Amino acid sequence: LDTKMKLLLVVLLATGASAAPHRDLAPEGAYPHQVSLKFLDVHSCGGSIIDETTILTAAHCVQSLIPEFTSVIVGTNHLHSGGHQYAVTKILPHDRYDPILVKNDIALVTLERPIEFNGQVRPIELETEHVGGGVDCVVSGWMSGEDAESLQHIKLKTIESVTCATFLIDDTQICAKSAEERAHCSADSGNPLVTDKQIGIASFGSLCNEGSPDVYTRVSAYERWIEKSKR
Repeated sequence: LDTKMKLLLVVLLATGASAAPHRDLAPEGAYPHQVSLKFLDVHSCGGSIIDETTILTAAHCVQSLIPEFTSVIVGTNHLHSGGHQYAVTKILPHDRYDPILVKNDIALVTLERPIEFNGQVRPIELETEHVGGGVDCVVSGWMSGEDAESLQHIKLKTIESVTCATFLIDDTQICAKSAEERAHCSADSGNPLVTDKQIGIASFGSLCNEGSPDVYTRVSAYERWIEKSKR
């Protein structure tokens, strides 16, 4: 795709231009690292807990967010009930984030007070090694569709970069595709792609085209940036 077409894909994705395929509801407590980022109490994007005061998400999710009006909800599968709310003090997108080419699509959100961990709320370990193709993984989040209020999940498998060449990805990104011919949709933005560790952050995709790959920011490529930026 040329730059203009890729930009169109990203814009359409961000505005939810396609209906989501069916998803499976996530079991209660299955994803204790999952959070909802809310702006003026409206769900904006997903994210993950990586320590007691830090949330990992996508840069494109936070470009228009103001810390004073942003909060993070943890410990619930439901957008409008349960869980605990934490105020935000700082939002830090990657300083080289490129919204046109969708590169360095990663951001950190700092909370006002430490999260109280329990069985329903805990951080996820970040992958530090390069993950290749053919690896089973899961993305969770509040996705569009009739069950949008409840946390959903879908099983995916990573694919080799050459298969994702249409999106002009590089080594800082990773592609994943559903074996069940499903795709992630706009509301998945910022959500964690995980094995037993988090390997990716939902960045952009194929407008819910079933069976098409989706692109995630590769967490291992930003290990140093994350550690430096948390200080």
